[in-house]
Amino acid sequence: MSRVGDLTDDERLVTEVTAQQQELVLPRFTHEDAWALGSLLVELARERRLPVAVDIRRGPQQLFHAALPGSSADNDAWIDRKRRVVERYGDSSLLVGARFRARGRAFDADSRLDLDRYAAHGGSFPLIVRETGVVGSVTVSGLPQRDDHALVVEALTAFVRGSRS
Repeated sequence: MSRVGDLTDDERLVTEVTAQQQELVLPRFTHEDAWALGSLLVELARERRLPVAVDIRRGPQQLFHAALPGSSADNDAWIDRKRRVVERYGDSSLLVGARFRARGRAFDADSRLDLDRYAAHGGSFPLIVRETGVVGSVTVSGLPQRDDHALVVEALTAFVRGSRS
């Protein structure tokens, strides 16, 4: 466990991702919003030639899915596992994993969840609507977990800024 100052890397990550979730709150989330956010993610991934799959859900309904060249069915399985973590905990899959590690625990060993169904790896982020709470998730799979997370946050940040105007 690496320490910088008084915080471990995971403690800093918990603080950072918690702040992202507090900032990235939407006024609403419709089918059209899912299409716009998903299209933005696909556009970013295509520009960078990223081999990712993208999934957006509101509740149990899949509103958007795309698989770019280089992605595979394995990415869809990772999407499902990361998304289930968001559904269960109401927080980013990266945040959940970091919280376990910051407490000196391991999600895989200590969550008591079926690891074939749950993965606390970065890439799935809760869709939070103001005055409502978590209504769904946006998930990317195909890159290292922090890169999956960063791509989602980048797109969601641009989307949230656009939806406030």
